[in-house]
Amino acid sequence: MDNWQDVIRYGFEKKASDIFWKPGNHPCAKIRGAITHFDQFPILTKDDTDGIAKSLMREGQWETFLDVHEKDVGLTIEGICRLRINIYCERGNTCLVMRLIPLDILTVEDLDLPLVLNDIASSPQGLVLVTGPTGCGKSTTLAAMLDFINRKRKANMITVEDPIEYVHRDKSCIVSQREVGIDTLGFGAALKYAMRQAPDVILIGEMRDTETMSVAMQAAETGHLVFSTVHTTSAAETMERIINMFPPHEKAQICMRMAKSLKGVIAQALVPRKDEPGRIAALEIMVVNATISKLIEEGRPGEAYQYIEEGAHYGMQTKNQALLKLYEAGKVSGEQCLFYAGNYTEMRQMLRRVDGLAADQQKEEAAAAKKAAAAAAARQRMSQPQQPQPQQGQGAPPQAPRPPAAPQQ
Repeated sequence: MDNWQDVIRYGFEKKASDIFWKPGNHPCAKIRGAITHFDQFPILTKDDTDGIAKSLMREGQWETFLDVHEKDVGLTIEGICRLRINIYCERGNTCLVMRLIPLDILTVEDLDLPLVLNDIASSPQGLVLVTGPTGCGKSTTLAAMLDFINRKRKANMITVEDPIEYVHRDKSCIVSQREVGIDTLGFGAALKYAMRQAPDVILIGEMRDTETMSVAMQAAETGHLVFSTVHTTSAAETMERIINMFPPHEKAQICMRMAKSLKGVIAQALVPRKDEPGRIAALEIMVVNATISKLIEEGRPGEAYQYIEEGAHYGMQTKNQALLKLYEAGKVSGEQCLFYAGNYTEMRQMLRRVDGLAADQQKEEAAAAKKAAAAAAARQRMSQPQQPQPQQGQGAPPQAPRPPAAPQQ
């Protein structure tokens, strides 16, 4: 492999989200959620992947990698994109996965996301969580919300990431981005000292343990706006996951702290589009109002689903409601709605209801169109001039004489 960056350039042009490097195979890419082989590039050898990995590491890091077999790296290719790279071992071979991150940060409006995300980002303090499986666009959504703050507020923003993904340039805010392993030893240490750096907004790349979660809630409680991610698929599951990570004797206190600090949970999935190539985000949005805060405080976060479903006034929606909106707009198929549904049975009923209403509406429209056509035809007949009936003696043909009546017996 003479220049591996040529593969990155080609993948970026094809709108790939990830590039895969594995000995014995061509470079591969994930495009719109599906693996594509780049057969125009040569098959990779062990020396190829070893060479790429070594070129991404500083002196001494290769020897450490041979011992631990795992390494995360962040890299910017000027004029193209930024890379979040994971290097790992597979059956004694060095393999790499490179996530391609655009240099330009898209806004909430550009991404066609609900505008309530800007309202959540406008909160003066509290904890905001963006959740979902790997590759669902959490980083992109977070970057859009942070960019909104960067443009609208005059604040000090600190991010702690492993590694740094989107690069935020100073706009109205001062932005300090710290990478674990390079700028700080870990999330816990970075957050501990971040409190002494006069932050207004803090981004934690991922909440992985109880220490990080506790410090994040403490920062939110002390007047900071904190963003982070969790690998969960719904708002209720997110809250239950956090509570259950702590020992039983601490759960009551954690419920009370989370009820006071949590501002919102955004659970998202990327769904293949039907109307055009690509994927679109379906977001479950929970805004913590007084009712949901009470549920969390009482240790009943699993009951929040009903209030999210009925909370359109606050900008809330369930994932099923988000999918249904995309289905009604013709952007995704019913099969994809069922595949990504938060509640399969409920989603199926919602689709049947919508399809039934659509069929009834089509029947009503067809009947109305038929009735309108009949009325138009009747009006047209009435508007045509009637031909006068000819009278006898004025050119009318003479009437035939009547036959004589039969004689009466």
